[in-house]
Amino acid sequence: MINRQTLILGGVRSGKSRLAERIALESQLPVTYIATATVQDEEMRQRITAHQARRPAEWRVIEAPFELAAALSSQAIAERCILVDCLTLWLTNLLIADDATLFAREHEAFLTLLPTLSNRIIMVSNETNMGIIPMGALSRRYCDEAGRLHQELAQQCDQVILTVAGLPHILKGQQS
Repeated sequence: MINRQTLILGGVRSGKSRLAERIALESQLPVTYIATATVQDEEMRQRITAHQARRPAEWRVIEAPFELAAALSSQAIAERCILVDCLTLWLTNLLIADDATLFAREHEAFLTLLPTLSNRIIMVSNETNMGIIPMGALSRRYCDEAGRLHQELAQQCDQVILTVAGLPHILKGQQS
């Protein structure tokens, strides 16, 4: 069985992006990397630079901090692997946007589009709900929305991997 859609979850610095990049390379397909991060401070700039340095030069890169469904749709070309890194950064961008309706629109567009795509799609996201409940309302909403998104995607994806300390744990599907 071919894993068409893979969700890779893990904590910060768990190895999830490196695993996603390896799986994308192993697909032997042309890769489009959809980046959702935005530079908000120097530390984030350094993280983004490190990711950029690891990516093969031939990978197409699209920055989509908000309109993920549109970016996915534009790259839905047969025989292409799409790597989305990272869903929780995308979620953060939507939740802190000035447009209060953006989250609902983009979230719905993404979840509606994803089942229609036949590409090899690898999605990276931070598993944030394994600790205490945050005190702030926005932080609680973020954790709740991330948890709901992960559950919805896990039902739909062929493969779900939890990465801990650089080690992949297959939760659903076949080993790649």
